[in-house]
Amino acid sequence: MRNTLTLFELNTLVRETLALEMPDEYWVEAELSEAREVRGHCYMELIQKEEGSNTPVAKASAKCWANTWQLVKPHFMRITGQQIHAGMKVMLKVFAQFHESYGFSWIVTDIDPTYTMGDMARKRQEIIRLLKEEGVFELQKELQLPMFCQRVAVISSANAAGYGDFVNQLENNEYDFRFHTQLFPATMQGEGVEQSVILALEKIYKMHLGFKNNEKFDCVVIIRGGGATSDLSGFDTLALAENVANFPIPIITGIGHERDESVLDMVSHTRVKTPTAAAAFLINHLKVVLDLIEDAEQRISSKVRQQMDVQKIQLLHYSQQIPSLFSLVKTRQEACIDRLQNNLLLSISSRLQEEHHLLDIVSHNIQPVLERKILHECHLLELLKEKVEALNPELLLQKGYSITFANGKVVKDGSLLKTGDELETRLAKGTVRSIVRQ
Repeated sequence: MRNTLTLFELNTLVRETLALEMPDEYWVEAELSEAREVRGHCYMELIQKEEGSNTPVAKASAKCWANTWQLVKPHFMRITGQQIHAGMKVMLKVFAQFHESYGFSWIVTDIDPTYTMGDMARKRQEIIRLLKEEGVFELQKELQLPMFCQRVAVISSANAAGYGDFVNQLENNEYDFRFHTQLFPATMQGEGVEQSVILALEKIYKMHLGFKNNEKFDCVVIIRGGGATSDLSGFDTLALAENVANFPIPIITGIGHERDESVLDMVSHTRVKTPTAAAAFLINHLKVVLDLIEDAEQRISSKVRQQMDVQKIQLLHYSQQIPSLFSLVKTRQEACIDRLQNNLLLSISSRLQEEHHLLDIVSHNIQPVLERKILHECHLLELLKEKVEALNPELLLQKGYSITFANGKVVKDGSLLKTGDELETRLAKGTVRSIVRQ
């Protein structure tokens, strides 16, 4: 007979051995591949990846029971500003536990938030370093906000109170400025922030390119009203920062609180604290433009009045000189007109004499030409008259010829006649009618 153990006995042996050999608690560094809360407990899946790659070299399960988790969670969130989530690196205080029915797991008794803060800071600094290496970190700052920044594309949650506050503040501003806003809904907290905001930016860009003339967006406002500071992690991603940094329209962010600055805030054109602060910024921008216009209007008006005063003085000076100048000019012009009149009369008289002389010459030369022309034409008329008379049908009839008609037409070909046709033969004297029989 072999020495055998039941599975329960074997598992009990493992539990007792672990309790004897590993009675202490240990601080362990790991990355969370999964984290979820169930009935107040927190269940975690831990992973360690090979350095420089995503290949796992170790995996384990960990649990933080509700009585501990209710103390650890608020402290962690207060320090880091985030909830624990997949992809986060954490330092956990754990002890080994093996249960006969549920197997092995690490039991979490504490979490060091400063370690996670350090990792978050390292990630943020790495993102900033990459953006600077790509030369895009300051691109948004180089864009110029249009003077009349009134057409605003808004990226926000449609039902967020902050979005409503933003729109209301723009619509009811004390200067009665008119803004035109268009909402592009997006997820503003949780793991879907990155893809949702990028998709909204793509929609804005396509619509911006499709506008005709100058009817385009003047700026984009990304606002997040309310929500926990812990939800800001979605705005600290490389992909989202690259999209914002390379966007061709100025982007204004109002997604956090005064002490929190995300990477998105750093690369945007202008960062404000809240949605209402974003609205106030746009209103103030137009107010500055209005002040510039009013100041320019006053300076132009002052300059015009000054120039008008100068011109009035000059006009007065000229008006005093006009009578004497007019008299002098009048005398000169009258003398000039007299000279022109005399010259004109002389020119007309000379031209008339030349034309009379030409007419005399033409009238003298044209008489013989006309007489010769008339004789020539009369001779031609006589010749035509003789030809016409020679061709007169009446002369032919006088000579004994006749003309036969059928149906009002001269008969030239007898083969065209038919039996019964009535013929009319015209003679020099009289007409004969006949009928064709054959």
